[in-house]
Amino acid sequence: MPAMHFVVCWPDGSKDTCYSPSTAIEKHLEVNHPYTLAEFVTLSTRALDEASERVKAKFGYYCSSAQDQSAVIVQKARQFTAQQQVIVEKITPVPV
Repeated sequence: MPAMHFVVCWPDGSKDTCYSPSTAIEKHLEVNHPYTLAEFVTLSTRALDEASERVKAKFGYYCSSAQDQSAVIVQKARQFTAQQQVIVEKITPVPV
């Protein structure tokens, strides 16, 4: 199950490299597409939940890293208003 990184550009211009334990993130987020903050939080949470479910299906336990990443995104999003824009700048496989 290939892990992925996705780079998020927040409304204040700061960037975070986020982690997903599977390619599920690619199904939910599009590179260079402007999302409202509310939409981004919903989509990224859904993607990371799906990724964690994939880990559970394969290994028998949920992925705490996906759950932690989701919590970090939600916490960071609280600094901004729901209508501000977020852009996913890239989605890449984690080097092995």
